[in-house]
Amino acid sequence: MYELVRAKGNTYYIDCPSKIGVYDCGDGGAILIDSGNDKDAAKKALKHLSAMGLTLKFVLCTHSHADHIGGCKLLRDRTGCGIFAPEIEAEYTRNPVLEPSFIYGGYPMKALRNKFLMAEGCPAEDILSAELPTGMELVPLKGHCFNMYGVLTPDRVFFAADCVSGENILEKYHVSFIYDVAEYLKTLDFVESFSADYFVPAHAAAGESVRDTVAANRRKVGEICEKILEIIAEPLCFEDILAKIFAHYGLTMDISQYVLVGSTLRSYLSYLSDMGKAEFFCHENKILWKKI
Repeated sequence: MYELVRAKGNTYYIDCPSKIGVYDCGDGGAILIDSGNDKDAAKKALKHLSAMGLTLKFVLCTHSHADHIGGCKLLRDRTGCGIFAPEIEAEYTRNPVLEPSFIYGGYPMKALRNKFLMAEGCPAEDILSAELPTGMELVPLKGHCFNMYGVLTPDRVFFAADCVSGENILEKYHVSFIYDVAEYLKTLDFVESFSADYFVPAHAAAGESVRDTVAANRRKVGEICEKILEIIAEPLCFEDILAKIFAHYGLTMDISQYVLVGSTLRSYLSYLSDMGKAEFFCHENKILWKKI
C-alpha cells in the first residue's frame, strides 16, 4: 500500500485506495494529481517526492470528494504549494461542509461531518488557471460529481479520477455515487474511446485499457435502472424504494450509506423521469414514484 509505481516516462502514481498521481516536471519540481484521503496519505506522498529529490509545485484536484482532497491542507501548510480544483469543486474544497450538506440535503449531523465525507478546508484556485507543463491536458469528465476533470500527462498517461469503479467494487457496493446519470453515461462512452497509452483510474486497476471496466460500469447503471423500474411498478415513496434497493443488493444501512446511496438513488430517479420512464406525483402528502 502507498507504493510508488512508474506508469510511463516521468509519470508515476501512488497505489492506494484513492490513487495519487505524480508527474516529475524534469526541473526538480513535481505535480500531484489529487492528494489522497487524509494527512497520512499526504505525508506518504511528500516522502516519495523527497526520495525522488523533487519539490512539490502544486496539486491538481480532479474533484472535491474528501478522498481526493483530504491531504491538500497538509501539503499546502508544509510546502506552500498551490491547490487547484475545477469550478464549483474549488468552492467545495474551500468549504468542505458543502459536501455532506449536499448529499444529506440539510445541515449534516456530527456523524456525517467526518473525514470520509468532509475534508479539512483549504484555499483552492480554478484548475483552468494552473500553469501546466507543455503537453499536459485537462479532460472534462462529468457525471460523477458537479465538475470533475481527468488529467492526461505528456507521457500520455491518463488519470481518470472516479469515472469508473473497479469490478470488485461494483460487486461489493453496487450503487456507486453518481450525481448526473445522463452525463455519466456520456463520460463512459467518451473514456471508452479516449486515446492514451496508460490509464490510472482512482478506484480501479491501472493498465493500458479500461474498456472492460467501462463496460462493467455501464452494465451496472443499466441494471440499477431496470431494478428501480421493477420496484416502482406500483407507486412507492422514496424511502421504500431505498429500502428495497438496500435489500436487493444486500447493503448495510448506516447514516453514511443512507446519504450516499440515497443521493445517488435520487439522481437515478431524476434520470428515469427525464427519460420519460418514471413519473412522480403527490398522494396523501407523500411524493410517490411510478414506472410509466
